[in-house]
Amino acid sequence: QVPLVESGGGLVQAGGSLRLSCEASGRIFPGYDKAWFRQQPGKEREFVAHIRWGDGVTNYADSVKGRFTVSRDMAKNTLYLQMNSLKSEDTAVYYCAANPRYSICSREYDYWGQGTQVTVSS
Repeated sequence: QVPLVESGGGLVQAGGSLRLSCEASGRIFPGYDKAWFRQQPGKEREFVAHIRWGDGVTNYADSVKGRFTVSRDMAKNTLYLQMNSLKSEDTAVYYCAANPRYSICSREYDYWGQGTQVTVSS
């Protein structure tokens, strides 16, 4: 069973919006913090946003602050990423990840989804 399953990616015009979802399986301890990362071809996977599962405190990369919002539904053990005012440079494969503690470093995350492609046309 895949621990994390993303959905909601697609093609959108610059300035548009998309909402990504990430459902965690029963394998993932419900209290784990969760985060979104993204990866462009030939580049390192980069941090996008993090949410502290227990109290909902959030943290964002400077490049998405004010445009993206991370949230969670604790009852469904599901993570969301609302992306507004999308730019061509937001084009990437987006991944959700889970970890017992806060980190913006992808190497410290134990569980990953398969990724969902977001393409922003200019």
